[in-house]
Amino acid sequence: MRIGLVSPYSWNYPGGVMRHVEGLREALDAAGHDVRVFAPVDPPGLRSRIAHRGADSQRRGIPEWLTPVGSTVGIPANGAVSNLVIGPAGLLELRRGIKDGDFDIVHVQEPVAPVIGWDACTAPAKARVGTFHAYAENSLSNGVAKALGGAARLNHLHGRIAVSHAAEWTAKRFYGGRYTIIPNGTGVPSERPVKAKSPDGTLRVLFIGQAVERKGLPVLLRAFEALREHLSVELTLVGVDRETLAPLLNDRSGVRALGKVDDMAKLEELARADVLCAPSLGGESFGMVLTEAFAAGTPVVASDIAGYRDVATKGFDSVLVPPGDPVELALALRDLGDVHGRLEALGDGAWRSAQRFSWTNVADEVVEVYGRALEAPEPSGALERFKVRIGSIPSDLGENVKAKRLPPPDDTPQRRRQRIRDRFRRGAIGVAGLGAVVASAMALDRIGLDRIASALLGSKPSLVVLGLAIMCASMAVRAIAWDAILKAAMPESPVGFLPVLRATCIGVLMSATLPARLGEPARAMVISRRAGDPREAFPAVLGTIVSQTVLNLLALGVLGIVMFNSVPIFHGHDSALLWVAVVPLLLVALVLLAPVVLARGSDARSERIAQLSARARFVAAEVRRGLKVFRHRKLSVIALAAQSSAWVLQWLSCWVLLAAMGLDAKAGLGAAAAVLFAVNVTAAVPITPANLGVFQAACVAVLTAGYGVSASSALGYGIVLQAVELATAFIMGLPALLGEGITWREVRARTMHSQPVSLPARDS
Repeated sequence: MRIGLVSPYSWNYPGGVMRHVEGLREALDAAGHDVRVFAPVDPPGLRSRIAHRGADSQRRGIPEWLTPVGSTVGIPANGAVSNLVIGPAGLLELRRGIKDGDFDIVHVQEPVAPVIGWDACTAPAKARVGTFHAYAENSLSNGVAKALGGAARLNHLHGRIAVSHAAEWTAKRFYGGRYTIIPNGTGVPSERPVKAKSPDGTLRVLFIGQAVERKGLPVLLRAFEALREHLSVELTLVGVDRETLAPLLNDRSGVRALGKVDDMAKLEELARADVLCAPSLGGESFGMVLTEAFAAGTPVVASDIAGYRDVATKGFDSVLVPPGDPVELALALRDLGDVHGRLEALGDGAWRSAQRFSWTNVADEVVEVYGRALEAPEPSGALERFKVRIGSIPSDLGENVKAKRLPPPDDTPQRRRQRIRDRFRRGAIGVAGLGAVVASAMALDRIGLDRIASALLGSKPSLVVLGLAIMCASMAVRAIAWDAILKAAMPESPVGFLPVLRATCIGVLMSATLPARLGEPARAMVISRRAGDPREAFPAVLGTIVSQTVLNLLALGVLGIVMFNSVPIFHGHDSALLWVAVVPLLLVALVLLAPVVLARGSDARSERIAQLSARARFVAAEVRRGLKVFRHRKLSVIALAAQSSAWVLQWLSCWVLLAAMGLDAKAGLGAAAAVLFAVNVTAAVPITPANLGVFQAACVAVLTAGYGVSASSALGYGIVLQAVELATAFIMGLPALLGEGITWREVRARTMHSQPVSLPARDS
């Protein structure tokens, strides 16, 4: 047969689909078929780096069997980056090449991928076949393709292949159709590779993949940090270089970060490793790296997710663990190192499983689909030909299976509960965010943009700059307070004031740019990585943040009292004043008493509950260490004075900005205290990044109801005040990131997985 293989993905940025195309071409060629590959080409250079978010392409020669069809652009999708053609030049080259090729079969990889895959669905050939690789529960991109006529487009195919049940689920869910499941192939040597054991008994763990969140690398690193305390272990990372690893792991002993390697080096690492670890969080349709490990006789520890379950057999060639759980992952790896003979048994199973995925077997199954596609009957009659032409019925004239909702492949009770929680959280954030937008739009419409613009233009720039300078100074003074608290809690720590200042500024930047409260764990992470063993330091550093939070609550209480006394509508509400004073004391009592209360859990009959209680008791005790500053006279005075001064400076900045807007006659220091109180209280559970919208609503509510300021002036003040706070975050935060040698994205990734883990002791 004369076969045209069409890949929408770049030849120079090879991923799973491109490797699949190369392997299938080689197997079909060995079987005597005439095969031509069509794929985009991105030569190394400035254009490729710009189009692919700074990532350079691989220098690969163009073989005689490859026809280039344009160049690609890197597009974020499904937790990774897809390199796809978006311009018309590639389409013209593809159409010309297929027309000249006079193919029996045009085989399209990922037929719904724009624009190459989509266009090739109607390519002139005796028959067309499509292979579906992707698994995604997200309906956005597939919904768009469906709305553009995806189901009709795919009906032009005479045969459909899915690489797994997960990929089949995605295709059926959004487009309907009938599918033959044929896995991705892998090269399997004629004889099993000989494995040499580590001379010192070290467990050699291998990870292959990108440092994207979906691949679960931060989860593996947290597990590794805990594992190396219990076991002699080495972690090799392929696809991750030292620069990428640096912000994700503090102590890199026992880690080899090799970066991108060629296929030969990758195969050598697979043969050398005792176990491959694939901790992906989801979104995997197959997992070619698992089959490559099997071909090397290497067993796998992988996440128990759709896609991987189509490849791995639990207990035979693999160990499957819950996704995103570093403790279970570490325990699974530790058991492999502890239990004699288990690695060898799983390795035997892996080698036997590899035969199922050899390219010889996979290519034979693909050729069977080609044969059925070529044998499909021709439409009879003008009406049937018209229906086939417009895609209202399949080109093979088989059953027209419509798209329908199907239970997800990961439809376990745990996953269902997680989906419900995620949907509720996203829904609550969406509703709250929409409410803030609608309220803001109504406020703008009611107040009038001209009045707001007039209020903003009437402000005094010199006073705004002064307010910004005072706000920046308050951040530095806040760092002085935290430095004193850290010295009391961790007197042996080598951390100096400059890293504390940087961590404070980074925390402010993260809180200002993300909807979640990631500022506190971000600054705790920055200090922990400088304080020795971060796993031991992290709880104590969190404890110091608790101490600082207590001081903040006391300051809020003072501001609340000032606010209540300055606004007539609050007079007589003594109970409110009482609660303002009592709440900080209750929180302090909770921290102090937590270890005592949790101690009762150690007597629990359940070993799991007892372990969790012991861990919680340890963390609570470490957090309580952060309160040591209140037993240290000199440092407590410094902390209290500095933290109070920081709040006074913020208070003064708010008042200066009132003066800049010409509102100081109506709204004085009491109003500044009220505004500062309101915006900090509403920021406790932020809805949007920097609480945009809610921040302004708090300013308007306080100034209009309590001090008689017009709504337009109050809203203008809220805009100016938040602009000053955001400017403070960037002015102080960006140099701090540069000083620490990390990026905003790296801080976010590390912060999301900043909580260290510990393993229970081995059973005696």
